[in-house]
Amino acid sequence: MSSTTLSFLTLLLLCSTPTIVDSLQLDSPSSSSWHPWRRNLRRSTTARTVPPQGYYTPTDAGGSMLTQIPITYPMGQGEPLNAIVSGNSDERVLQDSEANGGLRNYFLSFGFSGECLGQHSGSNQAANLGDGNGYRNKTAVIRWNYGDAQLGACKETIQGGNHFRYWVQNGPAGNSGAVFMAVSYELPLDQSHDIIPNGYNLGRDWLVGNITKNFVQTPNVTNSTTFTGTTTWASYTYETNITYVPNLLQNTNDAINHNITVGATTNSVDGLVAVLEVKITGTPPKSISAA
Repeated sequence: MSSTTLSFLTLLLLCSTPTIVDSLQLDSPSSSSWHPWRRNLRRSTTARTVPPQGYYTPTDAGGSMLTQIPITYPMGQGEPLNAIVSGNSDERVLQDSEANGGLRNYFLSFGFSGECLGQHSGSNQAANLGDGNGYRNKTAVIRWNYGDAQLGACKETIQGGNHFRYWVQNGPAGNSGAVFMAVSYELPLDQSHDIIPNGYNLGRDWLVGNITKNFVQTPNVTNSTTFTGTTTWASYTYETNITYVPNLLQNTNDAINHNITVGATTNSVDGLVAVLEVKITGTPPKSISAA
């Protein structure tokens, strides 16, 4: 058996193990290609209504800004929902699709792809967004692709980096359409995919850095910090306005997953959430779009 075949088989095996994610690599590929997205999206049967801030605060209706991780019970630790794609974003961006400039295409525009060869790895996590749906498993896990939209998530699985799980707020008690994301930066496979020190705050800010092509210095981020960035994929151009919002999360180590290592030098969560309002500012020519 050739070494190439062995490497590929090894990669397939690794894609069946728990995972990781991101780096501050700001270059985005410029062409579209096939991606094996994993879907777990429940369609809403209620009309979408969006409050001025672009989302309903989960804790106002019995929800939580921390995920629920079965393997941490009885301790009950979770991971922070530290980024939100606002429900005030372009309607097309809020569609969980790669087609027509949808959410998956937007993720690709700043360098993130679906899981390695479509195979789920990593722990299952649930979130209660206070929208009447209760706790639901994540819609998908999205990983930094190292500039390779097809296989880069496999590389991320091995090397570690930035990734996020996400959930859509679309229940009968609060259908804003907003996308809640739990972003973190994890260590390589051979280090058991533990999260790096300060990895929740850094993961959030490096994702923002990929969108804006800025180096976001986490210690300097405050509740008045804003950024604007432009990204492109498959001839769709996105403008993202980002605002850091306080009071959705606590500044704490309490009840945070991996808090012993993540919060070794600072609180695991700094209490800020990056809210992304996304507009499509450029679309493909009609002939390309139709194709």
